[in-house]
Amino acid sequence: MSHKPNNQIARRSVLKGMGVAAGAAFTGSMLHVGQAFSADEFKVTLQLGWLASNGILGEVAADKLGYYADEGLSLDIVAGGPNIDGVASVASGRANLGSISSSPSLMLARAAGIPIKCIAAGYQQHPFTYFSLKKNPVNKPQDLIGKKVATNGTARILLDALLAKNNISPDDVEVIVAGSDMSVLMTGQADVVTGWTTNVNALSVLGDQRVDLSLWDAGVQLYANPYYVTDSTLAEHQDKVEAMIRVSAKGWGWVYNNPEKACEYLVERYPNLDLESELKAVGLVVDYSFNEVTKEQGWGAMNAANWQAQIDAYDALGQFSSEPPKVDDMMTLSILEATAASRPKLG
Repeated sequence: MSHKPNNQIARRSVLKGMGVAAGAAFTGSMLHVGQAFSADEFKVTLQLGWLASNGILGEVAADKLGYYADEGLSLDIVAGGPNIDGVASVASGRANLGSISSSPSLMLARAAGIPIKCIAAGYQQHPFTYFSLKKNPVNKPQDLIGKKVATNGTARILLDALLAKNNISPDDVEVIVAGSDMSVLMTGQADVVTGWTTNVNALSVLGDQRVDLSLWDAGVQLYANPYYVTDSTLAEHQDKVEAMIRVSAKGWGWVYNNPEKACEYLVERYPNLDLESELKAVGLVVDYSFNEVTKEQGWGAMNAANWQAQIDAYDALGQFSSEPPKVDDMMTLSILEATAASRPKLG
C-alpha cells in the first residue's frame, strides 16, 4: 500500500497558511512577543491546536487562582479549529506559546523548516484509542486483522504506524473514513472506531459493551498536548518561557488535588462545555497528565528517546518530505531542567 497520499495530506496540513507567517518567523520577526515585553505584565498568548477543552484545565485553574499574576504574567487562550493553523500562529509571533493535540504535528512542522521546538509534554500518554465491542473485541493489534476500521483522514497515519509496528500488512485491514461518531460501530458499519478516551460524550453510546485498545499499548507511543515555542522566543526570552511552564505545572498540580473544582472553573470560562461531562472525563485527564514518570520527574516530563522513536516510526512510513528532524532541533529539556524544583512530582 502506498503511503504517499497520506504524506501529502500531512504536509499540507502542517504548511497550510504558513506562507508569509513562516517567513516572518525565519527572520526572527516576533512583533507580538516584543510588544508583550514592553509592558509591565507579560502577556502569554496560548494558541491551541483545537477547540478549548479539558486539555487546558491546568491553565484555566492557574489563571483563576492568580498564578499567572504571581509570575508577572497574564493569559490569553486562543482556540484552534479545523480552519486555524495553530503552528503558523506561533511561528509568526501572533502567539508565543502553543499546545497541539499530538506530537507528530511538531515533527512534521520542524521537518518542513518551521522553527518551533517542544518544551514540555502535557499528557504522558496519548489518549487515542481503537474501540470495539465485546461481541467482536479487539484486545490486541493482531485482532485488527480482517476487521473494518472507521477512522478520520488525519488519523489514518496512526493506524499505518500501528500496523507497521506490529508487522501487520495494511491489506489485512479495511479502512473507512468516519468522524467522531461512534454509531458506525453500534450499527455494524465498522468493527472498530477510533477516538480519544477523554471524549466521554461520544463514547457514551457504547455503554458497557466497549473494549479499548490504546495506541500507546499497541506500541505507538506518542505524546499528547505538547507545549512548544519558536527558537527565537526560547533564545531571547527563556526566563519568560520558564515562567510559563512553572505556572502551567502549578495549575496542573492544583487540578490533580482539586479535579471537581477545576471542572467548575473550566465551564465557568467556557459555558459551552457541559459540567457533568467534564466531571466524568477529569479522572482520565489527570491520569494522562500524571503517572509514574511525573512522580519522579515532575509534570510535563518527556525524554529524547521517546521522541527519536516517534521520528523513526514516521520516517519509516515516508512521512517526511525531506530529511527527518533531529531530536535536538525539535525538542529541548532545558525548560524542564530549569523548572525542575517547581513542577509538582505527582503520579
